[in-house]
Amino acid sequence: MKKKSKLTVYSLILCALFAALIAVGAFIKIPIPYVPFTLQMLFTTLAGIVLGPKYGALSVAVYILIGLCGVPVFTEGGGPGYVLQPTFGYLIGFLIGTFVTGLITHHVSNPSLKRLLLANFSGLVIVYVCGVIYYFFIAAFYTNTYAGLWSLFLYCFLLPIPGDIVICILCAFLGKRLIPILKKEKLST
Repeated sequence: MKKKSKLTVYSLILCALFAALIAVGAFIKIPIPYVPFTLQMLFTTLAGIVLGPKYGALSVAVYILIGLCGVPVFTEGGGPGYVLQPTFGYLIGFLIGTFVTGLITHHVSNPSLKRLLLANFSGLVIVYVCGVIYYFFIAAFYTNTYAGLWSLFLYCFLLPIPGDIVICILCAFLGKRLIPILKKEKLST
C-alpha cells in the first residue's frame, strides 16, 4: 500500500510538471506563415507516453482548467471566454489525444517503436479532427469568419501538420528511451 501511494504522489508531481511544460510549450513559437507553431504537441504527446492515459490526460486537463480560470497559459491568453476561440478545439484534442496515446503506449509493458509511432499518430489525428471541426463551427457560426473549405484545410491542417509529424517521430524515439529508464527505476505507472 505504501509503495502505491508513493507512486501516486510521484505521478501527480509529474502531472503538475507536464501541465507546466504544456503551458511553456504554448509560448515557444516557431514562426511559420499564418499559423503559429508551438511545442504543445511535444509535451502533450510525451505526457501520454510517460504518464499513461490517466495521468497524461490529467496533466492536460489541469493545463486547460488553469487557462479557463483566467491564467493566460494559452497561446492567446486565457479565461472562460477562450472556449469561443476557434483554436480551443485543439486543446480538447490534446486532452483526448493524450489519453489515446497513453492507452496505446501502455497497453503493453515494453512498447516497440512501431507501437509508439502508432500511438503518437493516433493522438495527432484526434488533435486535428477535434481542432478542425471546432474551428469550422466557431468560425462559421460564432465569429462569421469562415472562408471556405480550402482555407480551413490549408491553415488548420496543411501548414501546421509537417512540424507535428516531426514531433510525433521525435516523441516515439524519446519514449523508446524513457519508458525503460522509468520502469527500471520503478517510477513509471
